[in-house]
Amino acid sequence: MMFDLVIQNGLIVTPQLTSRNDIGIVDGKIAAVGKIDRTKAREIYNADGKYVFPGFIDEHVHSRDPGLTDKEDFAHSTMSAAAGGVTTILEMPNSIPPVKDVESFDLRVRELKSKAYVDYGLWGMVLGDLNQKDLPGLAKAGVVGFKLFWGYGLNKKTLALIYNFSSADDVMMPPDEGEIYDAFRVIEQLKKPLAIHAENSYIITRLTLQERASGHIDYASFLRSRPPFSEAITIQNGIMLAKATGVHLHIVHVSSSEGLECIKSARAEGLPITGETCPHYLVLSDEDYSRLNGNMKVYPPIREKYHQNKLWEGIQSGVIQTIGSDHAPHEEKEKKGDIWTVPAGACGVQTLVPLMLHAASQGKITLNQVAALLSENPARIWGLYGQKGALSKGSDADITIVDMNVIRKLSNEELFSKNKINPFVGMEIQGAPIASFLRGIQVMEDGKAITGPIGQLIKPSTSCQSNW
Repeated sequence: MMFDLVIQNGLIVTPQLTSRNDIGIVDGKIAAVGKIDRTKAREIYNADGKYVFPGFIDEHVHSRDPGLTDKEDFAHSTMSAAAGGVTTILEMPNSIPPVKDVESFDLRVRELKSKAYVDYGLWGMVLGDLNQKDLPGLAKAGVVGFKLFWGYGLNKKTLALIYNFSSADDVMMPPDEGEIYDAFRVIEQLKKPLAIHAENSYIITRLTLQERASGHIDYASFLRSRPPFSEAITIQNGIMLAKATGVHLHIVHVSSSEGLECIKSARAEGLPITGETCPHYLVLSDEDYSRLNGNMKVYPPIREKYHQNKLWEGIQSGVIQTIGSDHAPHEEKEKKGDIWTVPAGACGVQTLVPLMLHAASQGKITLNQVAALLSENPARIWGLYGQKGALSKGSDADITIVDMNVIRKLSNEELFSKNKINPFVGMEIQGAPIASFLRGIQVMEDGKAITGPIGQLIKPSTSCQSNW
């Protein structure tokens, strides 16, 4: 057999082991893994001394496109992904309009397909009774799963999410728990996973009003307005509904020890519950606010070091299965103000992989765990495994090459996001993705995208696989 490309001499990293081998690629698929005669290759990439990973997946990206493209757009977010060694992103549904039915799904595909520098999947949005009848159509259309922004209102005209509201606002109120229960039942029947943003907005709204009335604008006051139990309450409610319905529940951006304990208990009971955290919760703490100010404001908030340490323990023990960036840029001018007025979110898709490689260089996780958290596990959860997330015969030839000897300082100049607010800029890190291949085509070299938008829409090929 002649191979279009052979990646030779690299150390292949999977969740299970690291081994020196070659990878042969034909027609965008992995055709062989093992020792390959170089005379059988039309092209060779020499990965000697480097680590070869399954292409990384960022399961949690908000590209703001369409509807909020002053903040970010799909071309910039996927170019950033490619530059950061990510070969697949899963795009969140809260665009304007949101991905709430087949019509909006098709609209989003038309909007995005010519802009994608990496492959992408789309989430569907859960809006309670407003779109419960549309969930089966979305599943058939090819969403990877569903997302419930628990407790958040909607703009009545645009259906944009409203994170802070009162009963006096002209908003569509969040679905109640009866509606949510029905949505859980439907999604279980569709054999799709359901992710939730877990914060109790009613508790947060009341506490925020109290803190703001006190005149405090410090970060400690902000943390008091969004305490850990407000996350844990919603996670526990979600777990109880998942237990009642059997749906696979995925808790995104877990930020607290209390939330982690809920997931740990549910998994010990054998329930189909998985968890995600994000680099900002693992790298930053409340101590960084004096340096970063509003640039580190996210929901749920970045908490004290105690919670950071517990999240690392959750990764080591397997309570947390995935790490996503929660890439959600804002314009620089929006991020100037006090802790109450600046919006929550920052760009992160390009720094996701470097930060996790740096953690491996520090001994906080192994490279095999990086392959699990950023490749195999998200592929399994979202029904993509075998197509994505693996270095095995028949899989898409999505491959990221890593040099663990690279030491550099993260800078704004290297970021390709439309708005470059990133709380990690200035950090010195060790370990970097230096090349990546999408379906056998090299799309990144030395932190720069080197092709045009060749990414494709991907759809799940299997049901959620959560039995690890």
